[in-house]
Amino acid sequence: MPALTNDIDIKEVSDGALLRRYIHLPAGIYKDYLNWVPPVYIDERKFHNPKTNAALAYAEVKRWLAFVGNKPAGRIMGIIHHKYNERQGEKAVRFFQLDCVNDRNVSRALINTVASWGREKGMTQIIGPYGFSDKDPQGLQVEGFEHLPVIATPTNPPYLQQLVEDEGFEKKLDCVSYRINVPEQIPELYEKIHERMCRNNQLRLLEFTSKRQFKQWIIPVFRLVNETFTPLYGFSPMSETEMRNMAAQYMPVLDPDFVKVVVNGKNELVAFAVALPDMSSGIQKANGKVFPFGFIHMLSAARKATQLDMMIGAIKQSHRGIGLNVLMGTAILKAAIRRNFKTIDSHLVLETNTAMCGEYEKLGGKIYKRYRIYGKWL
Repeated sequence: MPALTNDIDIKEVSDGALLRRYIHLPAGIYKDYLNWVPPVYIDERKFHNPKTNAALAYAEVKRWLAFVGNKPAGRIMGIIHHKYNERQGEKAVRFFQLDCVNDRNVSRALINTVASWGREKGMTQIIGPYGFSDKDPQGLQVEGFEHLPVIATPTNPPYLQQLVEDEGFEKKLDCVSYRINVPEQIPELYEKIHERMCRNNQLRLLEFTSKRQFKQWIIPVFRLVNETFTPLYGFSPMSETEMRNMAAQYMPVLDPDFVKVVVNGKNELVAFAVALPDMSSGIQKANGKVFPFGFIHMLSAARKATQLDMMIGAIKQSHRGIGLNVLMGTAILKAAIRRNFKTIDSHLVLETNTAMCGEYEKLGGKIYKRYRIYGKWL
């Protein structure tokens, strides 16, 4: 049973000092939670900086801290994404980055603060946890707490689920993560499809040995994401500025072995897939700090990893259903076998994305983590 505290002070984050406390608050309240993984703080600071996060320019945002006495006990972010609301015909305020002690009054005070702000702005529903788009960690983890979260996925203690549901929230949508065992050899059916696709003179699989080789494809990749992800729940197209910022964020950690690109006869991008060696234990050991020596722990974890994390992939609508998923998947599996990886994490997949879920299930994948987006009417 959560403790109940009545003396709660909610402060809006209004200056740099409070923002620093906001960013680092979870590290203090989750210090005894063994499977909590901190964010990479250099990226987290960029997320909250209007100069490096274009979303802060087109969405209304507020952040609050909860104090019990002088002690910080929780935080929450409120977002009104006007562009998305207009496109979808919704009036939704989002709550994001809800982190707090196991105290129902603290969580209630934080959530009610976002809800009241939303009502003042004419919103009729509240959803979350959800950031600016599906590129941000989405949902609240509700299953699979015995496993470390992977990069760009939520990390929270189990008690947050009950605290949120106690406020009348109901499931809106789940994202799931599959675990797939890397086979000792590629399934025969996949080999045949891979060989057939490789003989297609109109399509070409590009593989890389250095980051320099695929640098030119980074922006086209994000443009294809914009083109193909638009129907997915919560997706908001990236501007060219956001694409460049995302490229700068992820370029340093990309592994050439696990970036696959397919182009047509005109050398135009039609599909891609990207995976990363898991580095969660390294981020945890580095306490989320890249400098001065944290990057060593992260790189070491990636080198020793036996789990490969799928990050993102897309196929142009006109080229679906012809085997490009198998072509890229087989290429990634071959690299994983060569590098002695044992398992693959699918990253977050919408449970409504039956095509993608089906692909992972064909490879023997099992759901082992679940993340929930909640909603309720105001």
